[in-house]
Amino acid sequence: MPATKYNHLFSILLLNSIYPLSKPLNKYLANVLVVSQFKKGDYIVKNGEFCDRIHIIRKGLVRGFFNHKGKEITTWVSVDNEMVTSISGYFKKQPALENIQCLEDTYTESFSHADMHFALENFKEMAQLNRILMEHYYLHAEYRAFMARIPTAKDRYKYYLDFVNPEIVKRLPNKYLASLLNMRPETLSRIKQQ
Repeated sequence: MPATKYNHLFSILLLNSIYPLSKPLNKYLANVLVVSQFKKGDYIVKNGEFCDRIHIIRKGLVRGFFNHKGKEITTWVSVDNEMVTSISGYFKKQPALENIQCLEDTYTESFSHADMHFALENFKEMAQLNRILMEHYYLHAEYRAFMARIPTAKDRYKYYLDFVNPEIVKRLPNKYLASLLNMRPETLSRIKQQ
């Protein structure tokens, strides 16, 4: 997909809705953002690969998962207007510990680790935006950590519904939602019917 000003406008408007950015920073982002298109089933990154980009999902559904004893375990899911990356890859420049897979045709705009650091060093408002985004990430990580410790499947599902974007529950196939909630798909189907 060719990079155009229209495409970059999405991420720039989204980031400005989180924290107002200066014209020079908006211009910088317009020049460094890269537009990508992934088909359903494509991987943004696989376990062991290097990921030095943070992706803003323009449209799509993406999950993070790892393999344990031949079983895929979904750890998080993101949809439109959310950001995804490999934490170990992006921040530590290490191989990704998880797989990031598109569950729908997905369109992203991304910028590299180097682009982020340049913006942090040269545009003061980028530090505020970065702080807000990190707070958001940590809150969601905390919600997932609490959810993982809830002993009953029904209570985990109810808890998840309280903090998740409702679009995820609508669009995510049951087998991935069940994996995320650490239950069998049949159990999730029963809970949804109650």
